[in-house]
Amino acid sequence: MSQDKFRLAGVMGWPVMHSRSPRLHNKWLQIHGLAGAYVPLAIAPDRVEAALRALPALNFSGCNVTIPHKEEVARIADWIDPAAKAIGAANCVAVQTDGSLSAFNHDHIGFIEALREGAPGWRAGQGPAVILGAGGAARAIVYALREAGVSDIRVVNRTLERAETLIEDFGNNVSAHAWEQRADVLTGAALLVNTTSNGMVGQPPLDLSLDALPRGAVVNDIVYTPLETPLLVAARARGNVGVDGLGMLLHQARPAFHEWFGIWPELTPEIRAMMEAD
Repeated sequence: MSQDKFRLAGVMGWPVMHSRSPRLHNKWLQIHGLAGAYVPLAIAPDRVEAALRALPALNFSGCNVTIPHKEEVARIADWIDPAAKAIGAANCVAVQTDGSLSAFNHDHIGFIEALREGAPGWRAGQGPAVILGAGGAARAIVYALREAGVSDIRVVNRTLERAETLIEDFGNNVSAHAWEQRADVLTGAALLVNTTSNGMVGQPPLDLSLDALPRGAVVNDIVYTPLETPLLVAARARGNVGVDGLGMLLHQARPAFHEWFGIWPELTPEIRAMMEAD
């Protein structure tokens, strides 16, 4: 890529203005002296393919993909990486030199790196993991935990059938549970992960009793607006280690930036502080 090229990237979602990704990637562009911009792309579900196919003509290097487009993008891309294929969802698109679109899933990388950073004492063999939700992010997290060696992954979702599809796709170490069972399945768990939007700004808090959750368990909420969700506040109050959603956002962003711009950006304490302040 020539040094005089103005580099464009963005985040595609509906809605998308809540995303903190522009702040992060624009800072990295500035740090590395690259002329360019990372912008929010509010794309309605019925316009996703048209928007993606327009990226090369608009001189985009690629884009991140967020709710509700992750699964659709995995179907549209010309090439899909093995992790995204297994997960059935993509969160990153890179425009190739011939104008074709490659799809990646870096959510699983972001999740596991953030978990190990925020809860260095966590080990895959410590016990079951409970995942709340069964969308694209949940699928990436199930993939990450399975790859890490967790042998008992319990997926809880409001629509049981959607949770059951994860058993079909990821095997016998995944089990599906009705939303009404969400408190009971916490028994003996070593990790609880919320992938739902409950607790996000503008959404109702997560309605979940933690009474059955062991106090040695790690609680990870991938919501990052706000950074301290009601779930994390409740978990920390009873002695559980809490991991917020900002780490996953930061760690999944590094490989995306590399795909678009050929540079591995650093996650410095200053970057984290900037994002926390935002």
